[in-house]
Amino acid sequence: MSFGTLATSLQDHPINVVLLGIISYQLSSLFRSSSTSSQSQGGVPTSYNESYNWKPAKHPACTVWKKYTPISLQPFSGRDGSQILLAIDGKVFDVTNGRNFYGPDGMYGNFAGRDASRGMAKQSFDEDMLTPVDQPLDKLEDLTREEVANMQGWVEHFTGKYTVVGELVENGAD
Repeated sequence: MSFGTLATSLQDHPINVVLLGIISYQLSSLFRSSSTSSQSQGGVPTSYNESYNWKPAKHPACTVWKKYTPISLQPFSGRDGSQILLAIDGKVFDVTNGRNFYGPDGMYGNFAGRDASRGMAKQSFDEDMLTPVDQPLDKLEDLTREEVANMQGWVEHFTGKYTVVGELVENGAD
């Protein structure tokens, strides 16, 4: 294509001028960004330390699977900014990331550091849904099918959202 043909095409179809401008701008910004990024990095890296550093600033906290009793679970209520754990149907979940919900001032704060199975099954956040920590685990034998299904739904929800960090066992079994 000659320069004359290009000029005629641009003159006959003004939209081509707009398209040529857009293409020119995109190409110039592409070349500008690649040259500035290599300058900001100081050129080509000469060692692995100068390239992308994948190491985290600090090692993430390790999770150790444990057996918890109602008594050993109780301190994990989130008081003083500590870790928050709760149990549903024998599974212990770390719900610390949900501190606004499960912390001391949260809507479900009474479940923190406790077995929340009955409360979750019955959709009740009342204190009488909680078994005293010095008593045997609630066997949940009087729950209806719907309540058991509801509790299992909460277990699924928590399993997808929070880390399972252990299992709830009877006092003295740890």
